[in-house]
Amino acid sequence: MSKKSIGYVMFFSFLAIAFYFLITMLIPGFSQKNVAPLSFIKPFTFINQDGKNITEKDVAGKVYVAEYFFTTCIGICPRMNKNMLMVYEHFKNDNRFMILSHTSDPAIDSAARLKVYADSLGVSTERWQFLTGSKDSLYYTARNMYKIDDPHNNMKDETVDFLHTQFVALVDQNGDVREIYDALKPTEMNKMIHSIEKLLKDPPLASN
Repeated sequence: MSKKSIGYVMFFSFLAIAFYFLITMLIPGFSQKNVAPLSFIKPFTFINQDGKNITEKDVAGKVYVAEYFFTTCIGICPRMNKNMLMVYEHFKNDNRFMILSHTSDPAIDSAARLKVYADSLGVSTERWQFLTGSKDSLYYTARNMYKIDDPHNNMKDETVDFLHTQFVALVDQNGDVREIYDALKPTEMNKMIHSIEKLLKDPPLASN
């Protein structure tokens, strides 16, 4: 190939890359729509801090973040939720957004205990819900829907199985899990805020 031909290839390659980045900035949600989701949300039912059932219908058409924690945690959970407060504060007045915090320890974390925890954070539970339920359902949802558990934590013996993860899932308006973030890192939370902003500009797909 001649130097002239190589020059043409490089020039048009540069144009193609520049065009891609231009449309990702000008067209809301372009990059998300063209990336296959990591997973998708199936029907679920949990109990929130007020003792009410929360299902997938309560987040239908919303962008939301799913995390797991437990109220007696003195390790990563306080750090995670301190960082999650950054996300909450950014979107607390937007009814198109929610945070779902699931307990990893339903034997301890009753609805009443979650209510006390929510009050301690000073957040509106209209925007940030705290959920409990059966251990099997909670863990299945984390591992098979949100894809946020470390596989090494998936013990064979359920008597010693305990889910403890700093990862959170970002779910779009169509119930697709788009990205996973490390909630221990403020830089990751800032990236997630940016992704949420982009998703909120993009209307949900029409159902068939």
